[in-house]
Amino acid sequence: DVQLVESGGGSVQPGGRLTLSCVASQRSITLDCMGWFRQGPGKEREAFATIDRDGITKYADFVEGRFTISRDNAKNTLYLQMTSLQPEDTATYYCAARTKFGYSCSPRYPMAFGYWGQGTQVTVS
Repeated sequence: DVQLVESGGGSVQPGGRLTLSCVASQRSITLDCMGWFRQGPGKEREAFATIDRDGITKYADFVEGRFTISRDNAKNTLYLQMTSLQPEDTATYYCAARTKFGYSCSPRYPMAFGYWGQGTQVTVS
């Protein structure tokens, strides 16, 4: 099985920024589509950013322009740069890898993701 380990969460003030990392236990080049999800208090987990092996990114509207997903295949690491953080961004953030290949690499297809990290908490207040 693939193991994904997130880090970089913490507490920030509104308008602040954080960068999350996710290290994969196997070569990330073989994890062709990876993504970031989050689950806020009392909310369902939602996908908001994906990146394929060629570096093509897609975002949900609510993070477009504020968050940037990237990957370093040589380091087996996925990143999420978050800027202009707001209290509504408070959530547990998860990285994930796609396991079902009948879906495009996009936050529109969260059902395609089957490997998950344990999550890292981000609090904006």
